[in-house]
Amino acid sequence: MPDKVFLQVALNGERVHPNAPRTPAAIAEDARACVEAGAHSVHVHAFDDAGRETLDGTACARVLRAIRAVCPNTPISLTTSATIVSDPQERLHIVSAWEEMPDLVTANQGEPGIIELSELLLSRGVEIEAGLLTVEDARAFVRSGLASRCRRVLMEPLDADVDIALHHAAEMEDIVVSAGISLEQVHHGEGIASWTVNRRALERGHGIRTGLEDITLLPNGTPARDNAQLVDAAVRLIREYRGAGV
Repeated sequence: MPDKVFLQVALNGERVHPNAPRTPAAIAEDARACVEAGAHSVHVHAFDDAGRETLDGTACARVLRAIRAVCPNTPISLTTSATIVSDPQERLHIVSAWEEMPDLVTANQGEPGIIELSELLLSRGVEIEAGLLTVEDARAFVRSGLASRCRRVLMEPLDADVDIALHHAAEMEDIVVSAGISLEQVHHGEGIASWTVNRRALERGHGIRTGLEDITLLPNGTPARDNAQLVDAAVRLIREYRGAGV
């Protein structure tokens, strides 16, 4: 059992919340607060001047530099989601032009073109967090042959129903483990189911993710003020399940 439970914070994404950061300065300040609260890594989406999510290299570089200025030792994970750029060739072209590289990217394994994108980023020294949103994503990941070169696997059931989310998290984990893949696992859900998925993960010795991209409510159902408050709640949850090894 690891001495320290890995905790990642997902700062923004398309979630609507008054304190979800979108500018580089706001993202950096939020990242700093979350690291001080106990997060070990930050996952982030960049936004253009019109407030839209983007994979543009200039916008992503601004965010990376801003975070690194205040959190120089914190690994930064950027999204590569097809919800931002749906055409796989266009996405590959945009990402291939990146000049400032993140430490990691989340690569959702059910998306067309994700293997080629992962290969490109691996060749440039970027680590891969393999995102599994569905059971079929887990099967695709096993078939892909990427596992041996990934940093970790994210179990991310998006089901609103808590029981279904738990069932899918368990099924995805079983598919991956049965294939002999022993990567570090980080689990989260969507909405209020996220905390229940987190609890199951902690019971099984895995890391967890929280943040306004995933959840806007605290474990007791009250609205979260910001990402740092969610991280604080996650740290308390880890201590509840695992003791002091946060």
